[in-house]
Amino acid sequence: MGIAFDVAPDRPENIDTILNGLDRYNPETTAVFQEYVAQQCENQTYDCYANLALLKSYQFNPHLTRDEATTNILVKALTVFPSPDFPLCLSLLPPYVLATTKTTTQSGPPAAGSLAEAVQHLTTLHTQLINADYAAFWSTLDSDDLYADLVADVQGFEEMMRVRIAVVVSQCMQEVDRSVLESWLNLTGAKFDGFVKEVCGWKMNEQGKVAIPLNKENEAKGTVVREDVKFEQFGRMIKRAYEVGA
Repeated sequence: MGIAFDVAPDRPENIDTILNGLDRYNPETTAVFQEYVAQQCENQTYDCYANLALLKSYQFNPHLTRDEATTNILVKALTVFPSPDFPLCLSLLPPYVLATTKTTTQSGPPAAGSLAEAVQHLTTLHTQLINADYAAFWSTLDSDDLYADLVADVQGFEEMMRVRIAVVVSQCMQEVDRSVLESWLNLTGAKFDGFVKEVCGWKMNEQGKVAIPLNKENEAKGTVVREDVKFEQFGRMIKRAYEVGA
């Protein structure tokens, strides 16, 4: 049974009190939530429920919005893909930001340095991740200094992304070519070997492929579907068919 959406094991008591009390959307608590986002970035913890509360508070109090906190929330949401956290966060952003994050607009690309530009860049990364285009994800991440700036506050971002990619791979594959996995993890040589063996616990087989242990997600199992229909039910169905025809 999974952890409830509003539960975060590392959530401080004062944050929990605010989330479950009348001060949840009190403007005075906005700074507390912003500091909590910064702590998540530094400590490699994650609390989607609290982060969504901050974005909702920004809706009520636009003048208190801090772009850095918003982008940090989005970057943290990337680290738990393929969960729906990233689109959930997007849904709470101002319409003018989302309206200018499309690749083609009548007014041209978002202004340099704007929140809209940052969201556009992060949305590109999210799209590549959910499309399992991991090599493109790493290439895009290295293609623009803005990406480096956006993820700079999130400690261990690249390592967390490799772990998430490895988790997704383990859920759908039993083996994968070394060269392919290297491109997906953006690692080669000894660093790749260390990550695969020490972090993932996987092994290389004689065919030069990375062998992934069987688990409940990647194990192929036949499914037998059986429906029990009693004769009386079948008879009533035929009777109704005749009545409708009459």
